[in-house]
Amino acid sequence: MNPTTQPLGGSICALATPFRGDALDLTAFAALIDYQLAGGTQALVVAGSTGEAHALDSDEYDRLLAFAVKHVDGRVPVLAGTGTANTHKTILATRRARDLGADAALVVTPYYVRPTQEGLVRHFSEVADQGGLPIVLYNVPSRTGCDMLPQTVARLAGHARIIAVKEARGDSERVAALVALQTAQFSLLSGDDPTCARAMLAGARGVISVAANVVPAPLRAACDAALARNTARTRELDAALGPLYELLGVEPNPIPVKWCLRELGLGTGELRLPLVSLSAQHHATVRRVLDALHLASPVQPRHSSAA
Repeated sequence: MNPTTQPLGGSICALATPFRGDALDLTAFAALIDYQLAGGTQALVVAGSTGEAHALDSDEYDRLLAFAVKHVDGRVPVLAGTGTANTHKTILATRRARDLGADAALVVTPYYVRPTQEGLVRHFSEVADQGGLPIVLYNVPSRTGCDMLPQTVARLAGHARIIAVKEARGDSERVAALVALQTAQFSLLSGDDPTCARAMLAGARGVISVAANVVPAPLRAACDAALARNTARTRELDAALGPLYELLGVEPNPIPVKWCLRELGLGTGELRLPLVSLSAQHHATVRRVLDALHLASPVQPRHSSAA
């Protein structure tokens, strides 16, 4: 699949970044990628917020992305997180991701600096013009302090290199406004697991998911049902995933998901400060949720051969 020639959609995993002894654990990262591919995940995000991008130094970022591109070997698109709080730095990061082989860039709205809507248009236009990759806009106001409005997305959606928006606000009014902007070249992707099924039933083309780290196959099944407008099946699958979605929100992402991956044998669960491990009061809930999803035993991912 090439995100420049067909719409990006379906079940997309925002990969966690495994660490061991404060170093990258590429063995665990390979196992996580294989688990995703075996479960039907349709694209992968490397070094997004779930991947603790801001905890990676430049060399680690390069190694992680280059490893993912080589390991995936073209089987699904690889998106790289490249957003920063500055336009020039974001352009440079996007060019670096291009040179490392990424298929597209996931670019979050500039955080902390709180740009105006006009500033957002100019920022994303410059990154799309000069970064050298197709761009997925990413709006997550709870993390950035900046909300990119649908009117702003409308001004950007016609750019040849802006292929999608990941919208983390799950309210139905926002989803409806963005669904109306979709074209053959521009997609709406949910960025909110608890409401992603509802968004896809309303017309969104997929989800960039945290939960997919843990349940790639069930999440893919839910996406397929929603995109086929099989409402009853979608609701059934989504209800089964509801406790996991709730669990993944008990502490800031990626704290809970990394503990789940630890329980599944996919890495040590280590985080980098200021993030710390999941509070002990939630450990029993993790086991209960994983048991209910029939994920009680350590996952043994199938290592897929290169296509």
